[in-house]
Amino acid sequence: MGSLGAKSARQRSRTVREDWSAWLPAEMDQLFGDTRSELENSNVILSVALDEAISLSEQEQFTLAKERSLAFTDLFDRLAIRLRFVIRTIEQHGTHFGTLPNVTALDPANFRGTTAQRISFKDNLLARILFGGRSRFFHKLHALGEIIEELQDETRAIVWDVSDGAPIFPDRVWRELEVLGYDLNTCVGETTVVLKSFFCALPVEELEAFRLKLIAQVPDLLNVSPRRT
Repeated sequence: MGSLGAKSARQRSRTVREDWSAWLPAEMDQLFGDTRSELENSNVILSVALDEAISLSEQEQFTLAKERSLAFTDLFDRLAIRLRFVIRTIEQHGTHFGTLPNVTALDPANFRGTTAQRISFKDNLLARILFGGRSRFFHKLHALGEIIEELQDETRAIVWDVSDGAPIFPDRVWRELEVLGYDLNTCVGETTVVLKSFFCALPVEELEAFRLKLIAQVPDLLNVSPRRT
């Protein structure tokens, strides 16, 4: 029966919650797992970099703390760009093939910064009163991308402004960077959930086209060791 049998055996989940625990074919599951691991590993490294910078500042090693804060900014950009690439790949494939997953709107309560809360509130509001399924899905992708881009801009502005000024970072700066890191972590989770729901809706025959697009956007996935499914 081949791919037809595999396709007919897959039952579409009805909600995002069901998608998260749903079974995926082996190759699809591996690609999802590799992408998730790549994003989560980058997020852990980012968190460690910020913790080191704060610790050095508390020890009054301000020169090293500044160096770590600049490294944090680079790592923040690296993760943010990867998230935007994954979101872009989902959007391009969904637009071209019409693949539409289950979707839930962003929840402002999951963010701490005012910018992310404002954008997610708008997405949540419009999802309830204006949009059908297709529009809700693409608007959420747009909102996620907008939040990530704004977080990048705010992080760069904070670190660069302080690096060019006072010899030490005020405590306020570390708190602001911690909030920005928290909100980027929320975007990692939201993107991962969207990706899993997208795979649940993705026909098996479209997997290779999507995989090639994703790897073209995030080449490091080629270097991720295959997981045992």
